Amino acid sequence: MVAATTLALAARAHRRETGSGRRLPNAGSCALLAVMAAAVAFGAYAVGVTSGFFVLDPDQMCAAEGAPGEYVVTHMTLPVSVQCVTDEGAGTELVPVWVNPAVFGGIALGALASVAAVTQRLRGTGN
Repeated sequence: MVAATTLALAARAHRRETGSGRRLPNAGSCALLAVMAAAVAFGAYAVGVTSGFFVLDPDQMCAAEGAPGEYVVTHMTLPVSVQCVTDEGAGTELVPVWVNPAVFGGIALGALASVAAVTQRLRGTGN
């Protein structure tokens, strides 16, 4: 999805008239950007939710990350978090560091691009 929308945006940029100066993107380009941002956010969220997923035993994911001692696995939806927590309260995060910024950045960019697409369409500059 990301690759397809990136190619579509690149094609739109290539077709743009040279020397036309800077201007806001049209509604179609904003909508494509919103779709791409949503796909990035969804993909990053999926990576985060499935981080440390082992079919046989949840303790395997903690042992694979080198978490010491006995642990309990905790999950949070937003921000995405999967932690192995010891009895002493020390936690080892299993979700990659880049996941939450990608999720929240994708949501924010998607929302802004959606608002821009609607605004451009109402102004009559959409394609």
